[in-house]
Amino acid sequence: MDGAIIELVAANAAFVGTHFAMSHPLRGAMVRRLGAGGFQAAYTLVSFAALAWVYFAFKAAPDADLGGSGEAGWIAATLITWPAMILLAGSLAGNPALPTPQAEAQARAEPRGVFKVTRHPMMWGIGLWAASHILLFWSTRTMITAFAMGLLALVGSRLQDGKKAVLMGAAWGEWSAKTSWWPRLGQLPRVGAVPLVAGTALWLAGTWVHLRHAGIPAGVWKWLG
Repeated sequence: MDGAIIELVAANAAFVGTHFAMSHPLRGAMVRRLGAGGFQAAYTLVSFAALAWVYFAFKAAPDADLGGSGEAGWIAATLITWPAMILLAGSLAGNPALPTPQAEAQARAEPRGVFKVTRHPMMWGIGLWAASHILLFWSTRTMITAFAMGLLALVGSRLQDGKKAVLMGAAWGEWSAKTSWWPRLGQLPRVGAVPLVAGTALWLAGTWVHLRHAGIPAGVWKWLG
């Protein structure tokens, strides 16, 4: 196996592994030793260091070394990334999964916006984005990194349910009873104008940047650019 690919696998394993370890088995001990603020600082530092390693290892690995899935793959990937960006954009407000002082009150409220689709819109946004890149079958480096990010998002969301149930108790139980882990994509038209517009703008902007900075036409720009 190419040395650059081995390093990329190691970098992604480190990124995913440190996230899981710090979020679950090591979390309690780290919080006791470092305090809540120190834990967040350490978590952020380790995460950014591992992500930087993924970035540089990805850049060093071969590009476009697989056969690709053709026009059908590009169409499927384009369609999948649109709801992914809507979920991601809508997940940034009113999300009880985020560590904020308002989390318990948000969990006791009725689901609004993208939370009608899933209680983990950020994670599923990343998961769908990862699936779209795997479908393209474009390069080994993309397959490895997309698989790792999808695994982190979707397994992480399942583990997060258990962690939040311990940390938030009945509030998270209420939230789980009112929401779904699986994305109910039929609810997308009911999420409201703000997530739809913001997600569509993010989808268009992100795929435009993909073309300008990666040199690969993606999204609607593949056919309009």
